[in-house]
Amino acid sequence: MSIDLRRLEPRDLDTVEKIERASYPTPWSRSMFVAELRKPSSLALGAYSPEGDLVGYAFISRYVDAWHVMNVAVANDFRRRGIATLLLERLFEETATDPQRGYTLEVRVSNSHAIRLYERLGF
Repeated sequence: MSIDLRRLEPRDLDTVEKIERASYPTPWSRSMFVAELRKPSSLALGAYSPEGDLVGYAFISRYVDAWHVMNVAVANDFRRRGIATLLLERLFEETATDPQRGYTLEVRVSNSHAIRLYERLGF
């Protein structure tokens, strides 16, 4: 499957919210996504299917001494296909020139799939 990665735009937020609600027991609100899209210190990428449908996203935000992985989710029908890995690897590429490019994240202890993903990526 060919996945196109590009910056998220406000018009993507309806689909972002659908994926978010299906992915998390305590989903972000629309205003949280809007705030991240507006922050100059944040990067938000979407993963789009060959048909142009948004199937996943990742948000990272720059803090004083590191980039913080804020939110990563993939639509149920597209999970376990490497899309989250593609999103995070692209975000790492886009921040590679930052001389203080440490990364942090938080993950629920019960989210074993995410923990394995993050461990594979070096967290």
